[in-house]
Amino acid sequence: MSEVVKSLQERRLRVWEQAKALADAAAEENRTFSGEEESSWQSLNAELDALDKRIKAVIDGEQRAKDAEDAMSKLRGEPRGKGGPEGTGGDNEELRKFLRGEGGRTFDVRPAGPVSFRDLSKLSAAAGGATVPTDFYGQLVAHLIETSAIMQAGATVLNTASGETLQVPKTTAHSSAGIVTEAQPIDESDPAFGQVSLGAYKYGTVIQVSRELLTDAGVDLEGYLSMQAGRALGNAFGAHAITGDGSGKPRGIVTDASAGVTGPAAVAGGFGSQSTAGQGADLLIDLFHSVISPYRMSSSCRWIMNDGTAGVIRKIKTTEGQYIWQPSVVAGTPDTILGKPVLTDPNVADVGVAAESVIFGDISQYFIRMAGGIRFERSDEFAFNADLVTFRALMRADAALVDLTGAVKTFTGGAAA
Repeated sequence: MSEVVKSLQERRLRVWEQAKALADAAAEENRTFSGEEESSWQSLNAELDALDKRIKAVIDGEQRAKDAEDAMSKLRGEPRGKGGPEGTGGDNEELRKFLRGEGGRTFDVRPAGPVSFRDLSKLSAAAGGATVPTDFYGQLVAHLIETSAIMQAGATVLNTASGETLQVPKTTAHSSAGIVTEAQPIDESDPAFGQVSLGAYKYGTVIQVSRELLTDAGVDLEGYLSMQAGRALGNAFGAHAITGDGSGKPRGIVTDASAGVTGPAAVAGGFGSQSTAGQGADLLIDLFHSVISPYRMSSSCRWIMNDGTAGVIRKIKTTEGQYIWQPSVVAGTPDTILGKPVLTDPNVADVGVAAESVIFGDISQYFIRMAGGIRFERSDEFAFNADLVTFRALMRADAALVDLTGAVKTFTGGAAA
């Protein structure tokens, strides 16, 4: 961990302690924030959000610098691999030639071997940053993951060579058992299954690069293109992975998640008062325990919400006066609620009446199908008058929740008064 990250993390902890002290004072006096206190609280939370983004940006920047140095070291003299336009995408020299127009118009970016997408998070070394490959495919997928909370959370990824429709079994009910009287027949109880079809919807983005950047050997062009393509594709797919309705797009996790907890009425879909039984932290505790233990014990069990909802939940305490939101003390590691990591995604609904604003459960039961690699194509003619080279990145993917027995549940805002 660099000194810059350490300094930012220490500052974040100091800001959190200030916010905590402010809320503690109001709670001890059994009152709401005054106007000045509310303003201070909002300011402190805004600073926490800014520090979170700054810490993540510094960590990403340091990793990109390391990736670039590793890539340039390979270009300066390390033995070449067996990649190429039709290979793994790991041959940086062949990729450079393609980017400069010294090859064909198409470059298929594929992994060199089996890929564990759960190890490709760059959030921190503990989260897998130390295991991220430095080849172009690894960099691109890492950026795709960091812009999609679902992929960060450990969704199951099926990577196929082609795009024919896959029929994946989905569980709708488990077997049951009971006491059997001696010599009496045992009632049959089979699990109930259905099927979900995973196709291959095409996502694409266009990136333009000046010819000067292409000819300057000192520019980390692979890093730039992998970041731009990965983030663009991740943002597009990530939105559908949360709320897609399955009509011409993947089925989002919210679409098939089970109802977990409904909030109280007359609080605009929110969490209610911390001092009222069954409201505030009680709702999140109920949601936590609405997901059965085997799913809660999964390493892919997560909370997912947007930043606005996270700001609301940060203020909530248990009946013992402890904040239900616990900040991480390790840079790049997610904060937790009831011991489970929290990820934020802008595509999750805001707190509101009938809005499913909090997702909780075993995200590994959400299956993502990726067909083939990511295809890169270049055109020198598209922006000829501006002397720009245009690159097009294409990815085919689909997704759906395959366990409908309650592996993933949501908090739904209560009715209006």
